Amino acid sequence: MKHLFFVFLATSISFSALAQEPAAAASGVKYGAGTTETAAISVNELVGKMKENAFQGKITAVVTEVCQEKGCWMKIQRDNSTPMMVKFKDYGFFMPKNIVGKKVVLEGVATEKEISVEQLRHYAEDAGQSKAQIKKIKKPQKDIQFTASGVLVL
Repeated sequence: MKHLFFVFLATSISFSALAQEPAAAASGVKYGAGTTETAAISVNELVGKMKENAFQGKITAVVTEVCQEKGCWMKIQRDNSTPMMVKFKDYGFFMPKNIVGKKVVLEGVATEKEISVEQLRHYAEDAGQSKAQIKKIKKPQKDIQFTASGVLVL
């Protein structure tokens, strides 16, 4: 039994070391594989550049929201006022909570997806919305999501 306790303790310490807070969002800071501003298009040009409901490349946008639990997702602003969800490739890196309002370059893949009610409610909970707001989510939503392999703060 003592052996099991020590294995559990060692595993817990290892996971907590991996889940460290990312560096604060400041101009020039890179996350994940990083990226550059070269050949990046505006998020508002994205839909016109998608082929077969997919796009691979770089986009620029302003961050409007970030997961308050771990920084495991963020939302970016589009002209049509509906923010776009951004996740991170292989759950391999996180964003700091002070990235809201910053202009960023994202490198990765955009795809059109249907987001389930369960997943939408999970995002709302991560964002700190009230239980009443979360209960109002009753329909899945079809939208473009971006999976970033690298992020650069401008």
